Amino acid sequence: MLNRLKETYEGKKIFLTGHTGFKGAWMLKTLQLLGAKVKGYALAPQNENDLYYLIHGDQICESIISDLRDREILKTAILDFQPDFIFHLAAQPLVRLSYEIPSETFEVNAIGTANLLDGVRLLEKKCSVVLITTDKVYHNNEWEYPYRENDRLGGYDPYSASKACTELVIDSYKKSFFNKTKLSIHKKGIAIGRAGNVIGGGDWSKDRLIPDIAKALSKSQEIIIRNPNSVRPWQHVLEPVIAYLVLGMNLDADPVKFGEAYNFGPYSADALPVKEMLSLAIKCWGTGSFRIEQVADQPHEAGLLKLDISKAISDLKWQPKLNAGTAVETTINWYKSFVYNKSDIDDITATQILDYLNA
Repeated sequence: MLNRLKETYEGKKIFLTGHTGFKGAWMLKTLQLLGAKVKGYALAPQNENDLYYLIHGDQICESIISDLRDREILKTAILDFQPDFIFHLAAQPLVRLSYEIPSETFEVNAIGTANLLDGVRLLEKKCSVVLITTDKVYHNNEWEYPYRENDRLGGYDPYSASKACTELVIDSYKKSFFNKTKLSIHKKGIAIGRAGNVIGGGDWSKDRLIPDIAKALSKSQEIIIRNPNSVRPWQHVLEPVIAYLVLGMNLDADPVKFGEAYNFGPYSADALPVKEMLSLAIKCWGTGSFRIEQVADQPHEAGLLKLDISKAISDLKWQPKLNAGTAVETTINWYKSFVYNKSDIDDITATQILDYLNA
């Protein structure tokens, strides 16, 4: 896998939105190891322990700190760089926060993506564009059936609905400006990656399971969980990050065939309830305790959500490498290294990436 990706991305110009975020920083570090030239566009990191700082992000990419809603700045950043690839990860990604800032969530996720595609529309060169949404774009019926790419989109909470709106924006731009029948004119390949419930080192987001666990364990505090029976398709952050790069590689080779939406997630057996993931994390850390906090009138969050990844396996020849246990162990080991040997975390992150690519 490492050699194939290097053949595609080494020396290429990659415009990466959301590069200061959790998943974006893992993508940035991976692209550095692949020898790509990266220009990032995102808001500033939120605190000094963000992964972007730990991997010395400002030294390994050209960084533009700005908002997706600043259309002219975004457009200029794209056109000045003339990228070969665009990976759009920037978003307001938190379900519970979307209840507090619903309008802003729709603006950033849907209109922000339209602003990006406006910039792409003005590029007069070949460019492969991978747009990241979420597993939560599907109209969730809370059933065992894993959602396929052609299932109905929707969303209960503002975040999920904003991402479904984002996909409508993408579909409109694809048909109106990047139609596959006119590829020879516009030269753009447009694809969508859907993934969610990502875990891994360097995530400090509020109201997320693994960050809450890591913060509590590092301080020898009791872990508090809200929804112990909620089932999610847990996956290590390197699974979707590498999947996006594999999608970009295929899209670059055949923009017509691979210019579609793809689910990326674990195998069905790794869709586990929160309480089971918590037990795995405590076991890996070596100690810990928890309690369930019942909060009245808390915001609605989906209880059951699974993805069908057969299309990605069949079309892209991609498949998940890490089961839930290994994903948790790899994640908890990162946080333990951060607590006890923070100065080496850049090397530890790089090692985890290279181990994954060489596996």
